[in-house]
Amino acid sequence: MKSEELLYTTMLRDELPAVRATMLEVQQRLPDPVAPALAAIINGGGKQLRPALALLSARMFDADVENAVPVAAAVEMLHTATLIHDDLIDNALMRRGKQTLNAQWSAAATVLAGDVAFAWAAELATRSQCLRLIKHFSETLAIICSGELNQMFTTRAQLPTEADYYRRIFSKTASLFALAAESGPLLMQRDEADVQRLRMFGKLVGEAFQIVDDVLDFMGDEVTLGKPVGGDLRQGIITLPVLYYFRRHPDDVRLHAVLARAEHVRGHNNYMRNESTIQALIADLRQSDAAEWAMQQAETHAAEASALLDIFPDTTYRQAMQEITAFAVQRQY
Repeated sequence: MKSEELLYTTMLRDELPAVRATMLEVQQRLPDPVAPALAAIINGGGKQLRPALALLSARMFDADVENAVPVAAAVEMLHTATLIHDDLIDNALMRRGKQTLNAQWSAAATVLAGDVAFAWAAELATRSQCLRLIKHFSETLAIICSGELNQMFTTRAQLPTEADYYRRIFSKTASLFALAAESGPLLMQRDEADVQRLRMFGKLVGEAFQIVDDVLDFMGDEVTLGKPVGGDLRQGIITLPVLYYFRRHPDDVRLHAVLARAEHVRGHNNYMRNESTIQALIADLRQSDAAEWAMQQAETHAAEASALLDIFPDTTYRQAMQEITAFAVQRQY
């Protein structure tokens, strides 16, 4: 199923453009060329799953749309800020088929642009007038930044554990999905049980989404991905399908060569000069059952997430959230 065919695209046809318009208000505070560059990122596509979940969660708990829109914008702006900084940290030159700010500007300018996005996200969160939500927003920001710092200061010369992997993708991806999903009960001051149920729902959806992304990283193609295939592997970042592959092939010396090289050149522009080794490794990954196994884990996470919503009334808003959950693992390679 294509994202434009999902229920939320029709149900939120007024709210999602309002979210984007709210995010674009940041242009009024910025000089050229920063304002148009940040606007281009905001308008640069994406399925808007995080703000959609925030809006649907708000609707499911009967929250005021006027409060829900800035919250959804805050979540998506926080995501935008992390992308800007991630591209700098990873020295990524392309995203969604377009040049990153990192490819165009100095490191200092890119950092400051990301900082502006973080600050604007925080201001949008305060428009909710919900201290409890603002606290969760700040905690999510801390989780994201701590995760990046942990990744920077952790050696890449050895294989991570599966628990390490899940900690990393929670800080990178799932924490934002969790924040989006819990925003409805937070806005309506519901009890902690409802907040935690929606938070776990978002966490599981985010984990499923990231696992599929990690599969697509080596099973997809550059045109579809909008970035080079095998980017994580080149950086020495071991994802769940790769971890599974090397659990099955512990004597494959190429992985250790890749990790050693990535650790040696970390912080430099080229992570892996031996392209033939990387290409051969990717080819073997594609031919193995690693992708199929990882997709099964993603589907399990999605099924668990969907089941968490079953205790709530069977409204179209709940159905749309469960449909997004299914979509997260239906993306094909």
